[in-house]
Amino acid sequence: MKPRRATALVALVAAFHLRAGEPKKATTPAPPPAIRVTLLGTGNPRPSMTRFGPSILVEAGTKRILVDAGRGATQRLFSLGDGMLSGIDLVLLTHLHSDHVVGLPDLWLTGWIFGREKPLLVRGPEGTAAMMSHLKAAYAFDIGIRRDVDERFPAAGIEVDAVDLQSGASFELDGVKVTAFAVDHGVVKPAYGYRIDYAGRSVVFSGDTRPSRALVENARGVDVLVHEVIVPSVEMMRSAVADATKIRSIIDHHTTPEDAGKIFAEVKPRLAVYSHIVPSPAAEKDLVGPTRKTYSGPLAVGYDLMSISIGEKITVEKRAVSVE
Repeated sequence: MKPRRATALVALVAAFHLRAGEPKKATTPAPPPAIRVTLLGTGNPRPSMTRFGPSILVEAGTKRILVDAGRGATQRLFSLGDGMLSGIDLVLLTHLHSDHVVGLPDLWLTGWIFGREKPLLVRGPEGTAAMMSHLKAAYAFDIGIRRDVDERFPAAGIEVDAVDLQSGASFELDGVKVTAFAVDHGVVKPAYGYRIDYAGRSVVFSGDTRPSRALVENARGVDVLVHEVIVPSVEMMRSAVADATKIRSIIDHHTTPEDAGKIFAEVKPRLAVYSHIVPSPAAEKDLVGPTRKTYSGPLAVGYDLMSISIGEKITVEKRAVSVE
């Protein structure tokens, strides 16, 4: 080997070892998302093992908010880890159709059994407070035994702080702003959508609605818009309801992919997400193609345990479960 080449090689090897021995520069971790949304259930009244009833977990700052409590909400929360069941700070109900509230007694009672020591806050449209008071009466035996006779769980943990909200109502929990607004669910009145804002980020939930101007106005500038959807052709074929007139009525209470696309195109969210998919057998191919006729922006078809992190970037992934 020639002297110059040998010298150069030694210098290169020495430089490599010097760099390898140097401590690595610390990298700045990415900031945590301001808001994390987890779709616990993306289904509807039709029982399904892959799409549980409509329910969405919102984590903003230190607060955990549940939007609706459909079938299986308690199981999904429990699967996310210890403390989830007892750690819900607020339940928001979009409306009082059974598929949106049937999991609420389970969440309320089981959350108490698993350690909740303070009243459960529940907010929703007119009828919410009455419903919760009747639930206390319905489960009076269980409550009395567990509170006063057997386990003696803390009395405050089974109490409920339930309030009927008016459309346009807005309130804050430790910097998390919640705004309720009326949407158009046909003859089902009142029905609400919700906007949640925290640390400069935002998410809107449509609840059950056909195309609604109020939703468009409240969703302008939002980071993520989670919207319900119905596929009429699949509903006509797969509905468990036999009467065609009743099926048509169901369709008329909801939003088709084409109409949802028009809403997304006007709102221009950083990400549009489908949830509460009607009927449950509707697949991505039934939703995306029709939506693309009117909307070309970012779109995700929701699935159970889809996690959406909202920060400088929006990331979508399946949330890991810690309990099977």
